[in-house]
Amino acid sequence: MILQDLLIEKASEKDVALILNFIKELAVYEKLETEVVASEELLREALFGKETNAEVLIAYYKNQAVGFAVFFHNFSTFLGRRGIYLEDVFVKPEMRGKGIGKALLTHIFSLAKERNCGRVEWSVLNWNESAINFYKSLGAVPMDEWTVFRLKV
Repeated sequence: MILQDLLIEKASEKDVALILNFIKELAVYEKLETEVVASEELLREALFGKETNAEVLIAYYKNQAVGFAVFFHNFSTFLGRRGIYLEDVFVKPEMRGKGIGKALLTHIFSLAKERNCGRVEWSVLNWNESAINFYKSLGAVPMDEWTVFRLKV
């Protein structure tokens, strides 16, 4: 664990290029690099413009950006409360296994409690066994009876 040298900060507009770089690194890891159409301009407007609805955390180890998480609020009608949906969490491959991913998730879980959210949810690719095992080790439960649908507009 390297947590004594780890800092997690909320991203600001000055971090847009870094965020886009992390998105591209994540896409390569997930074998989806051809899917990335985001640009600095799109991210600047979406994350820091007039109608923002997503937040970004950046993990720094010894002042070097080593990971990020993107999340936003959703709503559960059954709970009658909002929740947090974790869109992406990524730690540079050479920095994995050092507690950074757990620290990012723990930070988001703390935000969910502070904001009186009912739950935190996210998706994981079926082939990503290391991530699935990591999430289970945190006490997360797979929602196997649900199927994700997507409609591109």
